[in-house]
Amino acid sequence: MSAIETEILSLSEIETLAYDALLAVGTTAQNARPLAIATAATEAEGIASHGLAYIPVYCEHVTCGKVDGAAVPILTRPRPGVIVADAATGFAHSAIAAGFAELMPLARAQGIAALAVRNSYNCGVLGYHTRQLAAEGLLGLGFTNAPASIAPVGGTGKVVGTNPFSIAAPDGKGGIALLIDQSASVIAKSEIMKHNREGKPIPEGWGLGPDGQPTTDAAVALQGSMAPSGGYKGVGVALLVEVMAAAMTGASLGVDASPFSGTAGGPPKTGQFFIAIDPEVTSSGDFAARIQALVGEMHAQDGVRTPGDARSAARKRAEAEGVAVNAATLAKIRALL
Repeated sequence: MSAIETEILSLSEIETLAYDALLAVGTTAQNARPLAIATAATEAEGIASHGLAYIPVYCEHVTCGKVDGAAVPILTRPRPGVIVADAATGFAHSAIAAGFAELMPLARAQGIAALAVRNSYNCGVLGYHTRQLAAEGLLGLGFTNAPASIAPVGGTGKVVGTNPFSIAAPDGKGGIALLIDQSASVIAKSEIMKHNREGKPIPEGWGLGPDGQPTTDAAVALQGSMAPSGGYKGVGVALLVEVMAAAMTGASLGVDASPFSGTAGGPPKTGQFFIAIDPEVTSSGDFAARIQALVGEMHAQDGVRTPGDARSAARKRAEAEGVAVNAATLAKIRALL
């Protein structure tokens, strides 16, 4: 098999390319910029499946109406510690950015605050958003639901999505101590889609066929369901996230949401839920020492990396050396300009 051709781009070039492509299909600057910044950050952390590879999909969805590229998020404050953002079927990134602008100072003032986002869309890498909270010294919790792709244990009908959750903890020194970002499935659905596009088999245990049996054929897995991580425990995580990101926000359940890929269906109207906490308030000032001790215990063991270490290391390399981007992906995006 021939090597996949790539091109080295700087992070600023990635952001500009994503931004220009989104503008070209009618996305407003206010909506394109947060998504372009997130795309560059995602590529920097080595998560190519959620980076530039998604830009053609985003552009297709603006064109077909699955997402409103000109939407203006509507923010309300139903209670002192709660912000609700109606994404108005627009991009999640701009709705979250608008909500975070109010969430962060509110959490500092009150010690804890929540942001509920409804009528939204794919928010990309969830840890990208919780990292922003931790970078401001806040403990960030995030939940986002997705179109149904996981069947409950013992069944074959898809009920819940891959439904990631994330927690990002500050280190008390202006950095990130821990960043946990994981889906309820063994692997993110975008990884199976990537293998399908490249004609590669998937590892055993990633997906199930329509008959509920394991498969290594990416196309068959996409017709069937994602394998939940840890069996019934993974389904439990997916249900937890569904409660937080859909029921708690008034967003669409995964069974009612249109796919994040293809043009079938209207806007998915999924949701996100974030909780920001000032850890120094709840810990009486001991959080930084505790989290550093916890991380230190892990780093003291040879070969152990804490969650988030790999992403941080990749980000440093990308800032210095740029990112190798799939040439075929770049060709698709440049054709939109």
